[in-house]
Amino acid sequence: MRLAVLADIHGNLDALDAVLTDAAAQGVERLYINGDVVNRGPDSVACMRRVLALPPGWLGGLTLGNHDDLMLLWHDHSAALPPDWWNDPFWGATAWSTRQLAETGLLDPIRSWPMQLRVSLPGLPELVIAHGSPDHYREAIGTFTPPQRILELLDAAGAGVLVASHIHRPMLSEVLSQAGPARWIINTGAVGAPFDGNPDARYLLLDGSEGAWVPMIRAVPYDRSGLLQRFTTSGLLDAGGLSARIFREEIVSARSIYTPFWDWAELRGVQKTQAQFEQFRAERPELFIPV
Repeated sequence: MRLAVLADIHGNLDALDAVLTDAAAQGVERLYINGDVVNRGPDSVACMRRVLALPPGWLGGLTLGNHDDLMLLWHDHSAALPPDWWNDPFWGATAWSTRQLAETGLLDPIRSWPMQLRVSLPGLPELVIAHGSPDHYREAIGTFTPPQRILELLDAAGAGVLVASHIHRPMLSEVLSQAGPARWIINTGAVGAPFDGNPDARYLLLDGSEGAWVPMIRAVPYDRSGLLQRFTTSGLLDAGGLSARIFREEIVSARSIYTPFWDWAELRGVQKTQAQFEQFRAERPELFIPV
């Protein structure tokens, strides 16, 4: 059995199509999408349509990512979001993507996506897939995660393999044990917005053979020029303002910029404006590709 798990598409149709084409060429028999189909990029509507049109026998399931849920929370004007966000222009990109999805009726399918998926196949270790972790879709799982936390997550999930995403950086970590077979904790990396300096779209292949899963991260190159143009032609840059410009910068640099800028501004107690962003850029040049 050959499975694929992909995540963090983030409204990037070109990257999604490149990965779907590669997965088919690799002989993938079943495919799972581990959250964050939408937001950040200009193609949230097109990505939703592409995902929902996948053959039911090939698409094994989808999980809810934090950005998918953010679209619902924003549309519903949820009290779970801070009240000062609604009139803050920094959230223009989120408002734009939510509006695009709502106007095309593509928010409702997201409401049924579960927080995790459990895949059980005869003769193979159980596979648990969750966007962040089974405990929360924002929990970051990566090389920095303490070994004790990894064991806690694997034991609580009852999984031979735990597949996470969310941080946009791939990881394969084999957890050896004297008491039983080796287990894996894996991060798929991101299809649409990698944050490890390599712009190639990333996804996970899992080969089930002889009672074990053998994982591999695939890196799929694609042409980013059309995507970068659509930030402008779609209207996202005009409507989304600074946050949309940051999302575009992340595609160019393949680095996380939005979250470091958010943390930088919160620490200083300053508004998230273009002037403050230029100051941040001057202090953190390693996150940007020189023009």
